[in-house]
Amino acid sequence: MRIDRLFIGLGKAVAVCMLLLWSLVPIAFVVISSFKPGREIFAVPPRHIFTPTLEHYAALWSRWGVFFDGLLNSAIITVGATVLAVVASTCAGYIYSRNSSRFLNGSVLFLIVVRLIPPIVITLPLFPIVNFLGINDTHGVLMVLYATFFVSLGTVLMRTFIDQIPRELDEAAQIDGAGRLTILRRVIVPLASPGILAVAVFVVVFAWNEFLFAFIFTGTNAKTAPLVISEMIGSIDGVDWGILFAASTVQLAPVLLFVVFMNRFLVAGLTAGATKG
Repeated sequence: MRIDRLFIGLGKAVAVCMLLLWSLVPIAFVVISSFKPGREIFAVPPRHIFTPTLEHYAALWSRWGVFFDGLLNSAIITVGATVLAVVASTCAGYIYSRNSSRFLNGSVLFLIVVRLIPPIVITLPLFPIVNFLGINDTHGVLMVLYATFFVSLGTVLMRTFIDQIPRELDEAAQIDGAGRLTILRRVIVPLASPGILAVAVFVVVFAWNEFLFAFIFTGTNAKTAPLVISEMIGSIDGVDWGILFAASTVQLAPVLLFVVFMNRFLVAGLTAGATKG
């Protein structure tokens, strides 16, 4: 029995190590290469000992100033989309949790199915509508699209969290004269804050890194950082890998730090309802 447990534990450790290598090695390569002299990035054999340089970051600032405009656009759009998605998901999750009907129960499956639809399926039909409304290449259109894309998953997560809040608290607040909005604001939101933060993490990661919607619905004014990085790859002057890796590192750093800081809320979102009796 102990030998079996030992092999199981060893197998889990190997699986975790392989998963970490698969995820971290490419990131480490990009970050380390951004500090390498250009001629040493793809040297054969690889040079693990080198003199760090900031030349690629300086060149990124001087030659690709539009990238930092893209970072600002990404930040604005991400914050706006996160606020919209969190508010809509919390309100919808509260309705689903505190009301029961055949329509509501059936629509939960619809929310899950909608989330599984590839974005490209709805992107192309939306393009002429966005052009007709005159909101193409604006921050607002991406905020709405990103928030809409995640409201379905956010609603299901928030319903799970709110289900764990005793209904007696709602009833006690109603006795004191509180209405639905007051109960939601003063009772539900504080107690469901881990779920709200989990939804926020999902939306931030998606909105900060999203490319397809930005590529189709923006051109100049609302161009995001991932879009500028794609332009670096397709530059007519050829790909300057040092600058590209520097831009990727700068674009990666904020969301990576955010996810590390909010890790426990992300785990809570992924395991929501797993221990519910």
